[in-house]
Amino acid sequence: MKLYYSAGACSLSPHIALEEAGLPYEAISAPTKTKQLPDGSDFRQVNPLGYVPYLVLDDGTGLSEGPAIVQYIADQAPAKLAPANGTLARYQLQSLLNFIGTELHKNFGPLFDPGMPAEAKERFKAKLADRLQHVDGLLAGKTWLMGDDFTVADGYLFTVTNWAQPMQIDLSPYQNLTAYRQRVAARPAVQAAMKAEGLI
Repeated sequence: MKLYYSAGACSLSPHIALEEAGLPYEAISAPTKTKQLPDGSDFRQVNPLGYVPYLVLDDGTGLSEGPAIVQYIADQAPAKLAPANGTLARYQLQSLLNFIGTELHKNFGPLFDPGMPAEAKERFKAKLADRLQHVDGLLAGKTWLMGDDFTVADGYLFTVTNWAQPMQIDLSPYQNLTAYRQRVAARPAVQAAMKAEGLI
């Protein structure tokens, strides 16, 4: 498999999943700004949408959208990165992935836009504060989002909350979340993915 990623972007989530899964893959840098691949070609020839993550399977099939990609990876892995399909726990995982994608990921996005007015950015930060408080509550008394098992939702939450520091969002009020982030960061697979992307 080939994972197209941009360092520190949301593609870090499937990068972590692949490392956790122990599956063979090739990571290919596809910077979000230039869209230029290491061989000089245009990433949009691979993924017409031009954004990451994008996973190309061994048979050449392309898969986009992070929550779908990480579930595919989990289902190929001997490691238990997602509950079994058809179980209530799997739907709970999908609920978490959708929450992270729509309530956290998408509210961080405008903060990266230099053309976004400061007043608008403050509104997004206020919404993020509310959602982060919710996440902090979800983590109370738990090691991972779903309890005792690390899942692909944990890799996604870690990836998205990595953006708090560069966007000047203080995570210290969320004690469960900050302790959780330290646990995720200490995992060898997470460190391997971050090293591969030059983040540590």
